[in-house]
Amino acid sequence: MAGVIERVGEVLVQILISLDQLAQVLVVGAFYAAGLAPLPPSADETISSYVGRGQQRGARWAGPVAWAIDGLFVLLGAAPGHCRRNVETACTGRAPTA
Repeated sequence: MAGVIERVGEVLVQILISLDQLAQVLVVGAFYAAGLAPLPPSADETISSYVGRGQQRGARWAGPVAWAIDGLFVLLGAAPGHCRRNVETACTGRAPTA
């Protein structure tokens, strides 16, 4: 029974990630269509990744947004720097890391 619960948990994590990616496309897509975002959305990217890329580019909006997202993940037990750690490799042109 424990194996089934673990597998269901893994599926739920993937569902949450896909919802995060959908939210990123909807929000960034609206800003991009209005000319307020410099980069288009990517269906493969989470909100954290998009914000992390904004931090890497030095976008002024990215700092406060990353602070809020990172703070939430710290409360959930993650290490600080969630957004920068989760920049999608497909968006940066670098190889994935383990």
